[in-house]
Amino acid sequence: MSLPREISQRELRNESGEVMRGLDRGETFIVTRNGVPLATLAPLRNASFTKTTVAISAFRGAPEIDFKRFRGDIDAHIDQDPTPRG
Repeated sequence: MSLPREISQRELRNESGEVMRGLDRGETFIVTRNGVPLATLAPLRNASFTKTTVAISAFRGAPEIDFKRFRGDIDAHIDQDPTPRG
């Protein structure tokens, strides 16, 4: 794994295609503005999946969920009013 390459905001704008190809190759970039680091651009990692049997065995000893209580807890703590906030 190599160190992130610093690129300026202007380089990101003008050479975005090359930056994207670098991301495809697994490269990471630090974007700077006036020499000050602003952000890190890094490729997203592929999602990894757990086998069903492993997940089931991990939760085998978990307590059962009381769905009425669970729903009550959600309603008590989360505002679910779909009216847009204006």
